[in-house]
Formats: sequence, C-alpha cells, structure tokens
Amino acid sequence: MFENIFIGLIVVGITIIIQAYGTKFWTSYLKNQYASKPLISFDHRTVRLIIYTSLFLFSLNFLEVVVWGFTYYLLPGITEFQNLEKAIYFSLVTFTTLGYGDITISSTNRILSGFEAMNGILLLGWTTAMMFSVIQFVMRETLKEQNEKKLANPSSKK
Repeated sequence: MFENIFIGLIVVGITIIIQAYGTKFWTSYLKNQYASKPLISFDHRTVRLIIYTSLFLFSLNFLEVVVWGFTYYLLPGITEFQNLEKAIYFSLVTFTTLGYGDITISSTNRILSGFEAMNGILLLGWTTAMMFSVIQFVMRETLKEQNEKKLANPSSKK
C-alpha cells in the first residue's frame, strides 16, 4: 500500500509539473502575442485564440493521462493491461472520473486509480480556470474597445 501511495504521489507531482510549465508557456505565449497587438472586437483572431487555447489545454491534460497510462502499463504488479492502449483508456476514464468499470485493476493497486481521480479533478479544474481566464481576457478587451469607441464618438448611440 505505501509503495502505491509513494508512486501515486510521484506521478501526481509529475503531472502538476507538466500543468505548471504548460501554464507558464501558454501565459508567456499569450503575453507575447497580445501585448503589442491588442484584440480587435470579437474577430477571427479572437476565435483562434480561444480555439488554440482549448486545444493546447486539452493536449496538456491528455499528456497527463498518458503519463498515468504508462505508469499502469509499466508497473510490474499491474497485469490487467495487455497493451498500452488499454492502460491509457483506463487512465482517461479514471482521470476524468467517468469510472465506467469495464476495466479495473487489482485491489492491491487500486489506490493508484484513486490518486489519479483526485489528480484529474485538480488538473481539469486548473484547465477550466485557465480557459475561463482567457475568455475573461477576451471579454475585457472587447468591452474596453467598445468603451473607447463610445468615448471617441459620444454622439453615437450604439
């Protein structure tokens, strides 16, 4: 049991590092892209920003799922997965807390899946917060632009 707790904590740490560096990278990317060229209303560039952010964050979460899947596949005490695809599938279902139950692991190792579910809740929440932050940025910039237009042309009744 303690071995599984230790392994679980290591994998949780690895996935948090992935999420943290991914957040750092994406924040720097956004800062560089939009500091010199502010958003103009809700145009194609804004839509691309939201789409690219979604895809980047989705990829981060999938990478974290794959780390857990490799952990299950490579641990000698877990024999339920005949191939890597099954281990990643189990990991995806566990990380997202769907818990279908069509594939399970032995009772001696099942504590790992609990760690992964807690980890998934944390990291998917972090992803949601990042996505919300980007949408909030888009809305703030759009409203700021509309207010600036109103101040520049006070006779306009838009």
